[in-house]
Amino acid sequence: MPRPKFGYCLPIFANPTAGLFRTPAYEELDARRTLELGVHAEQIGYDSLWVADHLMLGKDEAILEGWTTISALGGATSRAQLGMIHQSHYFRSPALTAKMTATLDQLTGGRLIMFYDFGRQQREHAAYGFRYPDDVDERARESVEGIELIMALWAANGPISMTSGRDNVTDAVCTPGPVQQPHPPIWFGELEPALLSACARFGQGWNTSPVELTELERRLGLLHAACEAEGRPFEEVEISAELQVLIGSDEEVRASLAAMLELAPNQVDVDPELLSFARGQSESPPASLTETTLIGPPEHIAEQLRRYVEAGVHHFLLWFLDAPSQAGMDLFTREVIPRFKRE
Repeated sequence: MPRPKFGYCLPIFANPTAGLFRTPAYEELDARRTLELGVHAEQIGYDSLWVADHLMLGKDEAILEGWTTISALGGATSRAQLGMIHQSHYFRSPALTAKMTATLDQLTGGRLIMFYDFGRQQREHAAYGFRYPDDVDERARESVEGIELIMALWAANGPISMTSGRDNVTDAVCTPGPVQQPHPPIWFGELEPALLSACARFGQGWNTSPVELTELERRLGLLHAACEAEGRPFEEVEISAELQVLIGSDEEVRASLAAMLELAPNQVDVDPELLSFARGQSESPPASLTETTLIGPPEHIAEQLRRYVEAGVHHFLLWFLDAPSQAGMDLFTREVIPRFKRE
């Protein structure tokens, strides 16, 4: 079985919350610290580096803008692949996105992964004055039209004029094009029929947000059916999964959880079962956490990961819940990744 790739998701927002979503141990966003974590992740061996694409999220709605962050990260690193999770079609015009992505692929020596989507949070689009259709199928369709225009610009050897849905260009030139040929890997995510179909037709990767194994298998079945409908071998698509990670001994995990829950602004929202586990009053963490989070000592984390690999996952996008600490990401590198290199 090939060794899976492991990606590090940069904590570009702080989110102390009872729901333990992505960055619950990050009390206050520190831009320099976040960038340092990404650089360190490459240095210790992570294969890819990822940022979210949001304009408002987390504590005080304070989040680093994704494209700016990934560009700075590209200049501070030299090896790891770079990507934005669910890059929003509506934040940037497709034509400008084509130029930006081609430029970044050039400047980083061909390290870009293009994970294209329509964004998953209506309120930030409204706050910034961006169009965001109410109908999810319309959003998915327009996103596919956007990436088709981007691909056309990447492929053109000279000026092109083209209309793709609501977007158009006239005598547009996207030179220099991307280093990666015929283009950077294009990823899609989630389950909208238009996105599954596009992935089956011309995508190189597909990603799922954190889900437990039964749901993952259901989702992969839908992608498999889309590939069959398009006459595309399912095996050609790189499958990735976002997961949260809380790694350590039983005592360390419980102590980390207790500290994170103490940071939650509204203690009323804390899951009583989670609190009971954190206090050592129950043996196992609740499903509300384990369905999205790899939790426990390194050997247990490896067992959980292996089940995802057996289900078909090739690439993991990991959110370490103890960030901005480096402890979790370092321990994972020392004690988990080598278990897969030997296989």
